[in-house]
Amino acid sequence: MASDPKADLHRYLRAARETILWKLDGLSEYDVRRPLTPTATNLLNLVKHLATTEQEYFGACMGREFPEKLPWVEQIETGADPNADMFATADESREDIVSLYRRATEFADTTISELPLDAPGVVPWWSEDRKYVTLHLLLVHMIAETNRHAGHADILRESLDGAAGLRDGVSNLPDQDWAAYRARVEEAAREAADRQG
Repeated sequence: MASDPKADLHRYLRAARETILWKLDGLSEYDVRRPLTPTATNLLNLVKHLATTEQEYFGACMGREFPEKLPWVEQIETGADPNADMFATADESREDIVSLYRRATEFADTTISELPLDAPGVVPWWSEDRKYVTLHLLLVHMIAETNRHAGHADILRESLDGAAGLRDGVSNLPDQDWAAYRARVEEAAREAADRQG
């Protein structure tokens, strides 16, 4: 069976997007926002960041304008708050951010559908030798970016309530006694550390 490269890439991007949103399901407002790493990473911040990148890469970088102005983009560009897209403020509801992500991905999907893979684009914040791109390269980049953050979301969610898995309906994890497995891993770590003295 022949494959369609653009459809294949788009399918992988859509699957990663679904995973990101699924990781929010069933959590309290506090749990989707609470900082879980020393750099304050949380689940809702990841969604806001990905909404920003989707509209940038498939918008301005491809000569298209996202119909909304995201105020934090200017804060990033001017250096006023270089991490503004990774901070869900108390005034931004979960529904607002998830809705923005859906609008940004719909906008991106239109770009992906309407342009050929070899359509040229420019990523002005990339180095001179890398900034001239194609839709194909941006699709690969966003698949990598979204899956990287989906991995972060996997770990954050598991640390919150133990929920783990690839996506809704597909855990991709073997059915086993995870407490016993964790104990085995801990024992091996201690034994290896003892051997190193």
